[in-house]
Amino acid sequence: MAHHAAIMLLAGIGIPLLAALNAALGVRIGSPAAAAAVLFVVAFGAAAMVTLITGPTALQKLPGTPRHLFLAGLLVAFYVLSITYIAPQFGVGNAVFFVLIGQLISAALIDQFGLFGARPSPLTLTRATGIAVMALGVWITQRA
Repeated sequence: MAHHAAIMLLAGIGIPLLAALNAALGVRIGSPAAAAAVLFVVAFGAAAMVTLITGPTALQKLPGTPRHLFLAGLLVAFYVLSITYIAPQFGVGNAVFFVLIGQLISAALIDQFGLFGARPSPLTLTRATGIAVMALGVWITQRA
């Protein structure tokens, strides 16, 4: 489990880096949408390479997969397009602040109801307080 935490910590570190790098690319080339497209081409290449190495036969199961599960692709496109457009004007820290608040709310709801096959974890008063403290901490960092 510790390695799971380490990997997710690295993923978390990557989110503001992604925002800053892609926002800078969008400004440099004059198009947040084109910068997002470039990001997706690079990401697709990396994901395709890992898929080929780890198990390309998984792709054979796609035709029987419920279509609503593909919504994740639209959500990541929305995230990348919005952060690439908003971050240069609003600041990476401010943009990521609101992303983090949204993640806390969404994660609590997904866990509370066990949505999409997630392991249910009730939103107890202790958990809600912890989420509120996390949100407050993120807010405090942006007030400075």
